[in-house]
This record gives sequence, structure tokens and C-alpha cells, in this order.
Amino acid sequence: MLPSGLVAFVKRDCPTCVLVAPVLAQLAAQAKLTVFTQDDPTFPEGLSPEDDTDLARSWHHQIEAVPTLLQVEDGHEVARVLGWQRDEWEQLSGVRGLGSTLPDWRPGCGSLSVDPTREPALRLRYEGSRLHSRRVELAPLEDEYEAIFERGWTDGLPVVPPTEARVLAMLQGTTREPDEVVARVPPDLAPASVEKVAVNAVLAGCKPDYLPVVLAAVEAACTDAFNIHGVQATTMGAAPILVVNGPIRRALQMNSGQGVLGMGNRANASIGRALQLVIRNVGGSRPGGTDRSTFAHPGKLGMCFAEDEEGSPWEPFCTDFGLAAGQDAVTLFCGEGPRLVVDQLSREPESLLRSLAAGLSAVHHPKIAIAMAAMLVIGPEHGRVFRDAGWSKAQLKTRLLEALARPGREVTRGAGGMAEGLPLPPEAADTPIPKFRSQNLHIVYAGGGAGLFSTIIGGWLTGPEGSQVVVKEIQA
Repeated sequence: MLPSGLVAFVKRDCPTCVLVAPVLAQLAAQAKLTVFTQDDPTFPEGLSPEDDTDLARSWHHQIEAVPTLLQVEDGHEVARVLGWQRDEWEQLSGVRGLGSTLPDWRPGCGSLSVDPTREPALRLRYEGSRLHSRRVELAPLEDEYEAIFERGWTDGLPVVPPTEARVLAMLQGTTREPDEVVARVPPDLAPASVEKVAVNAVLAGCKPDYLPVVLAAVEAACTDAFNIHGVQATTMGAAPILVVNGPIRRALQMNSGQGVLGMGNRANASIGRALQLVIRNVGGSRPGGTDRSTFAHPGKLGMCFAEDEEGSPWEPFCTDFGLAAGQDAVTLFCGEGPRLVVDQLSREPESLLRSLAAGLSAVHHPKIAIAMAAMLVIGPEHGRVFRDAGWSKAQLKTRLLEALARPGREVTRGAGGMAEGLPLPPEAADTPIPKFRSQNLHIVYAGGGAGLFSTIIGGWLTGPEGSQVVVKEIQA
């Protein structure tokens, strides 16, 4: 708690602090003044300054620059001035005629408590007690990377050791309290606090700015609608696919263009990976255990990408689920590995949609219909065909669903010499059977500007026992 009255924070290694030393003497003569000095316990001379060379007071009172003058009542700050500005110092202190021979204004210097070379150690010293996660002590000769592998905290690739300093720095990416429970993660239904998510975000290689996206993704994955327990337990190769919309895509420099579904972008790679590590390390789902996928796919390491809203002819993906364009959002879709649809000749929308429908018809199996889902990622060169023709996303989706419908006789069990198929009665032979329900075919716009390709990501089972698309607004 600060003493009541006027309180100043200064350091000798600041020209403005040296400049206002006589002003501080003026204030001390006419008011109650306490001076805290950050570097030299004798500065300013004659004012009996309080020693703050450990920066404890500066840290706890969030001093960003020196000189800073505070007005304190009953131990609580009621006003603050940064730097030297005569009229503001006079107004705050109630003392007139301050520094009449000095310039009217001079900027201050950065506080030592926010010095990048000191800030991590100060955060650890004064905020380390905020963390409740178990500390793991390593032997002096123990390699920290190998130790993490041995303890099973990785996805098979090296991770960033989650030291206290790194976790505290990660928590600076959100205003949420570290002990706030974000979700209970299946199968163990273990509570994932903001702190626990931050630990796994460090492991994944995230930057603090990514943390709000990871938190939103964890919340979305652990809803009953997304059903992450079922996603992990199925023998199919399903995994959460994250699509990010809103201005945050650009703020985080996420990739929505060339190589969008591949390597090379830190935000894309580490955000998806952080979600998977939370599922593993907090929820307890691991390959061979609760994760029963027969083959899995590389997206199990993490799959996250941004939609190319600027290049898209259509409204953002998140608006399909009720959010407004311009909102920061992450949408989770349960999907398998991506596959290309190649059509380098179609220049008319009718021809191109038939190619896309042909690719979509093979999702999981040409005779599996109705119960599954799919995401179609339209590339820019294919998108231009629909843009030039004036087709809306809704129009494209409607026409795809029409083109995908097949008569019952073609998808029933045994048709085409294949036992796989739907158990349809004979009277359904001429009934059009939809490949997907309308709400289970999703269209996103992304990819590089060169190449007449689009990509299909097959989904998983829908309905009460499957997984539904879930969108979450990203909050700081």
C-alpha cells in the first residue's frame, strides 16, 4: 500500500527526472511527498527517497514511465501523471508555480520495471505465486527435452519447456484470470483452467497473442455439440479442424493463402497443436488409449487455418452460424485429412460444380450418404469462376447438393457389386438420396492464388451421437 499524499517514482538515469528534482523539492516543502527511486537510493538528494531498487513498488503499482507523480488517498491511487507537464503536475498537486524556469513539458523515460531485460524476472518474482500447476524438478544432468518426452507430455515432436516465466508471459495474452476454468476436458473431465491452457500453449510454441484463440477453441471442443470425447474415441481418423475469422487473423499474421493447410506459419501450426495438447495432457486422451483412430492423419497434431475474407466473393464462414462479419471467431469442424479436387479446364460454374460434386461424392465411400459431413475449401482460381458468374455461396451449396443426390438403387447395399451401402427398401430405388444434409456441407474460401484446385475435408458422423460444427467468438 502506498502512503497517502503525493508519491513520485524516479530514477537518476533519466534526464527528465534530474530536470524535475527541484520541482520535487518544491512539492516536499508544501505538501506530503514520498519519493521512490529505482536505481540510486540517494537520488534526489535531500529528499530522503525510499529505496525501490528491487522494483517491488514500481511493479505492483504498474509504473510504466518515470517520472510518475501519483495522488494517493487512504492508500489508493486517485490520479496519475506520466513525465513532466507543468499544468498537470500543478493540477494534481494543488501547488502553483512549479518549475517556473523549466520547459512546460518533457517526456519521461521507461520505468525499469518494464525494461524488457528485467520484466520476465520481475514477473516471475512477483507473480509466480499466481500459478497453481505442479512444479516438476529436473536433475542437474537431465535433458529437459528428453525429460518431457519421457513424461509423455508431447505429441511426438519436441515442445517448448513450460517454465514459470514462459507461462506467466503467455498469460499476458489474456485478461482472464489464471484459475478460471475454461472447460472440463474429456475423457477424464479434468478442469482446464486458463493457466493449464497457457501451459499447453507454451508447449505448442504459441505466442501470448495466440492464447485467446486457443482458449476459444478449447471451449468449443469441449461442448456436447462438438463431442470431443466421441471424436477421439471413434476408429475413424477424425480431428478438430479450426477455421479462424475476423481481424485477429491479420493481427496474428495467420496464413489464409499459399500453403494454407501446410507448414510454415507459426500461428496456424501452434494454435491447432495447443488444442491437441490440451486434449492429451489435460483430458488424458492418447493414441492407443481413448484415442482409438485406426489410421489417424497429420491433422491430429493440429490443424488450424484462417479464411481469406479479403479475397472471398462470399460472406465469412462464421456468419453461417450466426456471428456477424468482422467478429473474431474460431469455428471447429471434425474432419479427416484434406484431398485435392483438380479441375483445370472448367471456366463455367455448371461444369466446375460437377467436378466438385464428383470429388465430394467419394467422401468416405460413394455409397455412404446422409449421416456424414464435409468441408469444401474453395481455392481462388476456382472461386473466380463462381464470382464472375455472380453465384452466391448459398447458390453454390444448393446446386452441389442437387448434383450429389443419387437414386436409391445406386447407393443401396449390394449395388454395383459392393456390400457397402444404405439399407434401403426396394420402393426407394428411384428416390433421390442426398449425399449430405444441407447443414452438414460447409464452404470456406482459402488457398494460394495460383492453381486450379480446391480441397475437400471429409467430416465425421453428424447427429446426436456425432459431432456438430461449433463456433466461438474470440475474447481477450
